[in-house]
Amino acid sequence: MIHINIGSNLSSKYGTRFENISIAINLLIDSKLKIKKISSFYETPSYPNKQLPKFVNIGLLCDYDFDHVKLIKEVSLIEKKIGRVKTKKNDPRVCDIDIIDFNGLINSNILLKLPHPRSHSRNFVLYPIQEIDPEWIHPVIKKNVDFLINELSQNSRIEITRLRKSVIIKT
Repeated sequence: MIHINIGSNLSSKYGTRFENISIAINLLIDSKLKIKKISSFYETPSYPNKQLPKFVNIGLLCDYDFDHVKLIKEVSLIEKKIGRVKTKKNDPRVCDIDIIDFNGLINSNILLKLPHPRSHSRNFVLYPIQEIDPEWIHPVIKKNVDFLINELSQNSRIEITRLRKSVIIKT
C-alpha cells in the first residue's frame, strides 16, 4: 500500500485550504491513483514558526499501477497546478503532497526519499495513518504507528486537532 499526506496552510485561486486538498485528491485520482481510504482532516500549528497560518493535513491509503518515479512527477505537477511556488523550507504553501511510504520501498535519491525521512516524527502524518491503516509499520524503523505516536513529545500529541470535515470527491 501507498501512503500519501497532503497539507495546505494558504488559500489559493481554487479556494480554502480544504478545497486545495480536495482538488489535489481529485487530480491524483485523475492521474490513476486508486484511493482506498481517506483520513479525517487534521489541523496543526505551522512548524517551526507557530505565528504562520495553521496547516490542515489529510492522509491517503492508495494503490498505484506505476512506479514511484511516475508518481512523484505527477505529484509535482499537481502541486504546481494548484499554485504551489517553491520557496524556502517551512514557508506557507497552498499545497504540499508527500509520498510517505510506497509499498515499503526504501529509496534515496535527489528526486525522492522513501519512506519520507521525517514521517516517523510528524504528528500530522502519524495520526492520519493511525486512523486509516492502524497496522502500518515504518519500513525502516520497523515500529508500528501506535509506537511512533507514543514516541512523539507530549506537546506534539496535544497540538493536533481532528476536524469534522470531509473531502469533496467529484464523481
